[in-house]
Parts: sequence; C-alpha cells; structure tokens
Amino acid sequence: MKILAIDQGTTSTKAMLLDQNGVGRIILTKTHQQYYPKTNWVEHDPIELLDHITECIFLDKSIDAIGICNQGESCLAWNKLTGEPITPILVWQDSRTEKIIENMKQNGAEKAVLELAGLPLVSYFSAAKFSWILENIPVAAGLLAQGNLCLGTTDAFFLHRLTGQFVTDITTASRTSLMNLRTGKWDQILCDLFAVPMQALPEIRPSAGSFGSVNIDNRTVPIVVNIVDQQAALYGHGCEQNGDTKITFGTGAFVLAIAGAEPVQIFSQKIVSTIAWQKHQQAPVFALEGGVYSAGAAVNWGRSIGLFSDYQQINSFDARSAIENGLAFIPAFNGLASPYWDDDAAALFIGMGLSTNGQDMMQAILEGVAFRAKQVIVAMAKNMDICADISVDGGLSKNPYFCQFLANILNKTIIVYESTELTAFGVLKLTSEQLQVDICQPKIADKYLPNAEIDYDQLFDQAIEMSRHWNKQ
Repeated sequence: MKILAIDQGTTSTKAMLLDQNGVGRIILTKTHQQYYPKTNWVEHDPIELLDHITECIFLDKSIDAIGICNQGESCLAWNKLTGEPITPILVWQDSRTEKIIENMKQNGAEKAVLELAGLPLVSYFSAAKFSWILENIPVAAGLLAQGNLCLGTTDAFFLHRLTGQFVTDITTASRTSLMNLRTGKWDQILCDLFAVPMQALPEIRPSAGSFGSVNIDNRTVPIVVNIVDQQAALYGHGCEQNGDTKITFGTGAFVLAIAGAEPVQIFSQKIVSTIAWQKHQQAPVFALEGGVYSAGAAVNWGRSIGLFSDYQQINSFDARSAIENGLAFIPAFNGLASPYWDDDAAALFIGMGLSTNGQDMMQAILEGVAFRAKQVIVAMAKNMDICADISVDGGLSKNPYFCQFLANILNKTIIVYESTELTAFGVLKLTSEQLQVDICQPKIADKYLPNAEIDYDQLFDQAIEMSRHWNKQ
C-alpha cells in the first residue's frame, strides 16, 4: 500500500512516501513566499499553498491514502459556496491583533481563556485573528449574514477545497483558543469572548479517522489523518510515555511533552496545555507545549546579513562559549513566546566589543536559541517530570555545536535521529497505523551527553529583561 504524508509548514510543503520496505522518503519539497505587508504582519498566499499540496498529491497517482499536517495557528477566511479565500493566511507569527488582545485583557477575559482553552491570551493563537478578520474585512460580514462564511485554520481550508468537507481535527482546534480543552468541542463562552460566530467554524474530528477523499484518476483516495505539525513531530519521535519530550528546531523551536490521559492543570500562562493527538474511537492524549518564535529563522537571518555563508562554518567554534565571554543574543525577532508571551520584546545582542566578529555573533545566536529552549523545558518541569533523554529534530539538529551546548545547559542527553524529517514521518506513521500498515522507526544517529557545566542562566535572563517591551516603548 502506498501512503503519502504531506507536511505543510511555515516555509515549505513536503511530501513523504512510504515505500515497500516500510521506510518513508521525501519525494518533493516546495517552498512558498513569505509576505510582510506591515510591521508585525506575516502572510501566506492560500492558493499557492493549496497548489503545492495538490502537486504533492498528484505526483504519484497510485497512492492509496493520505495524511496531512498543518501549521497549527495560521488561519484565514473564505467563501463556503465558492471556496475562494477572502483573506490571505494570517501566519502564526503575525501579531496584528495586539490591540484586540489588550482590550480583552482589560475586560477580564484572560482567566476564562486560560481555564477553558488551556491557553494564554496572546496574538499567537487563531481566535483573535478571526476577530480581526470580522472587524476589518467587510465582505466577511456579508458572507456571515448569508451563512456562507468559513473561518478556519489552514487545514480546514485545504480539506474543504480538496474534499468538500468543512472539518478540522482536535489538535488544530485546540490551538485556536475557541475549543474547550476538556470537552474537545467549540465553547460558547470562548466564542462570545472573541466575538467569533460558532456557525462559521469547522466540525472537529479526531486526528486519525476520516477527513473525506480526493479523486485521483477516477479512484477515491481517503485522507485519514489531519494533525498539527508539532504534534505530528511528537508522534514521529516515538514519544509515548508521560514525560517523553521532543524539541523541533524549525523556523521556530517547539517543545512538546506527553502529559497523559488528562490535561495538566496550568496555574500560570508560562506554558500551554494542549492535545497531542486523538486516534479513531479513542480518548485524546494530552501534552504540554512551549514555543520559541525564532530558532532557524534567527540562524538564517545571520546568514542573510553575511555572518556566515556555509552551514559547515558554524558546526564548531575554537573559542569557549559566547555566553562565557559575556556575549549574549536574544532571538526575539517576533517577540518572545513561552514562558514570557511578550510580543513587544526585541531581538538584541549584548556584550559586543571591538574584537567581536561574525563567528562570535553566530555562536551567540545558536546559544541564544538553546537557552530559550531551556527556559521552556524549565517551565514545563515545574508542572511534570521531564524524561532524561530529549529527542530533537529540524535543521539545527544537524549542528554538533548546538546539540552539545543544549545537552550541557539542560544536563540531559540529546537524541538525534538519522531522519531530520520527523514531522512528515509522524504523519506517515499515524496514517500507516490507522491503516494497519507496518512502518520502520528511524534509527538514532547521534547522542549528545552533557560533558560540561554551563550555568549562565542568570546572565541570559538579564539580557532577556533588557529585550522585553522594547517595541512598545
């Protein structure tokens, strides 16, 4: 049986095919344009992304089943009758909704959102973006009055266009701030708080089950998995037991840890309680999640301004760590996510001297991403036990210096698999298991054991405080 997994991410869309030996291999990668029309606005073209997904599906017309993962919080609005988008995709990095969020906080909505949705009240999640659309896109009100407005995350748009079904899955719905974490259903109180009409939202289904089908050469090919990309990565890492933890270092860095059959009661807004996945006719599995907005994006920025040209140049450094030399970098290009949730924080270098060069700055960038990941892990560890081994993937998992530094500051073993495409693999694995098809788990390529004590958290925290609220000022 040929199974196709599609990883629709922030910067690209990838197709992974399960071969006859039970091994997943990438057969197509399509990058897409990033749009920044105003400060703090980040957009994608929904038709461009849909075209890339369609190209992935029709690349091999003999496929038998499809699984898809999505960006999670990125969303848009479209016409239910025609399927035509009436907005661009408002990407998870987009923070145009700060005024809406601030007004809601002043009106006391913060506590209810945390208690019901398990999420902090910030612009990262989808609900405030839906509010912005309803306030600023005139055609949305007309479609709503006619009963033809669709408000949804990107997966709901893709599925509607591909299959005709207006649906999403429980993991994606849990990223909107509109779903009650305990019931797994849209919550009227939350919808009222954000002024989002529930009738414009898609049906919520388990992550593995039925999401309609695509017609390929007069054959009906089912879509049996739909899930958020980071949750897919968690599954791809083989995390199954409570405390099993993975970090994906892509555009941003996202930490997820298995919490078990019940959501962890969060008493602060530092981290997020969310759904890991829900299989067909089974109860949901819960997780804790924390994010760093800029990870690989910070490294790519360094390359774009000439701090290095080839990634081999930043795999090792002759000098001791940058933080030990008093040089720190805060990767806050889009603000700070957990545990701060400060959209007004600014990226900064501190501690530079006349002798500081590009290599020093890149060393500090790598360390800054690692320190931010540690801050998320520390916040999680206050709510549950985190396992001794942490599995990482994404572009930065290929960097030996970064992985060793991360192991040292966490005092944990860092596991790197042979495949760096564990998000796509997670979709493929979940899809294969849904269809009872065997699949091979990737092998471990490297283990980084802590070999030095680097305790500069206080210095990094001081740098963080200097970066906070800067853009508001």
